[in-house]
Amino acid sequence: QVQLVESGGGLVQAGGSLRLSCAASGRTFSNYYMGWFRQAPGTEREFVAAITQFGSTYYANSVKGRFTVSRDNAKNTLYLQMNRLKPEDTAVYYCAADPLPSLYSSNYNYWGQGTQVTVSS
Repeated sequence: QVQLVESGGGLVQAGGSLRLSCAASGRTFSNYYMGWFRQAPGTEREFVAAITQFGSTYYANSVKGRFTVSRDNAKNTLYLQMNRLKPEDTAVYYCAADPLPSLYSSNYNYWGQGTQVTVSS
C-alpha cells in the first residue's frame, strides 16, 4: 500500500509557474512508476506526465516543453514543475503510483486526493 498526498496547487495568472509535490509513504517509493493526471470539470481524467523508477520521463503533447516531472527517491517525493501555464491547464491534478509502467489512469492502483490548479487569463 502506498499513500500519496499532493500539494502546491493554487491560483496563478496565465504565463506563470507552479510546482506540485506528491509526498509518498508506505511501501518503497523508488519501486513505483509515478504519474501525474488531471481532470477538469465535465471531462475525463487525462494523462499529464510520468516517470519511471529509473528516471525516464513521458509527457502529454499538450504539456511537452512546459512541464517537467521529477522524483527524489531519498525524500519519497514526486514533483511537477509547470511553466508557461495556460487557462486550459486549469484542473484538479492527481499523482498516482503503480509498480508497473502505464500512461493510462485505469492501470494505476494508488492515487492522491488531488490539488486544484487554476490559471486565470
